[in-house]
Amino acid sequence: MRLAGKTALISGGARGMGAVEARLFVQEGARVVIGDVLESEGRQVEAEIRATGGEAVFVLLDVTSEAAWQRAVATAVSRFGRLDILVNNAGVGGAGRLEDTTAEEWDRVMDINAKGVFLGTKAAIPAMRQAGGGSIINISSQLGLVGMGESSPQYQASKGAVRLLTKLTALQYARERIRANSVHPGPILTPMTERRRADPAVYERMVSRIPLGRYGEPDEVAYGVLYLASDESSFVTGSELVIDGGWTAQ
Repeated sequence: MRLAGKTALISGGARGMGAVEARLFVQEGARVVIGDVLESEGRQVEAEIRATGGEAVFVLLDVTSEAAWQRAVATAVSRFGRLDILVNNAGVGGAGRLEDTTAEEWDRVMDINAKGVFLGTKAAIPAMRQAGGGSIINISSQLGLVGMGESSPQYQASKGAVRLLTKLTALQYARERIRANSVHPGPILTPMTERRRADPAVYERMVSRIPLGRYGEPDEVAYGVLYLASDESSFVTGSELVIDGGWTAQ
């Protein structure tokens, strides 16, 4: 098993990519802390994992709260004895032109997508140091690498911030064997993209930008995250894993 003996904390783990990552990690031997504000969905994922014999616990996690992050990390350590892996997966989308974007909407998306990654990383590092090292995987976006007119300033800025915060983290903690890498998915079949996919014109326009001609599946991202979480990537830090169907190759 690729994650045997390791403990992972996954934010946004109640549904979408986070839930798929949680299930995959457990299949590969990890014990998982599922963090989310969606309590009923999160507890359902916890129950499903336990029903198959896996080890998992749900924690209520508002990623914009430093205290909530500290409680989540403390739960991982108290329940499973250590923290080896952090997946900063929680995030929200956005749309709209810059001049039509309110300061409140800018702050909301930046708080969840960028500040949430900062707070999670900050909370996890002491526990990873105690464990002798760790792997931090930050979920950005292909739109953290390139622009798109139909996106929003707050979403693009937040995902770009995640990319560079990841590199800073990698440099500052490499000597302590704490690695940090960002993952940049393209359009994926998740609840976040459901509303826009429901509009046939928007769906076709998005698919036309993807050389492989389709949206990605959550497990296609999860397997990339698994690689970065495992010791197979022990010489990989400060990097960007792009899983976008060819979007950024154009």
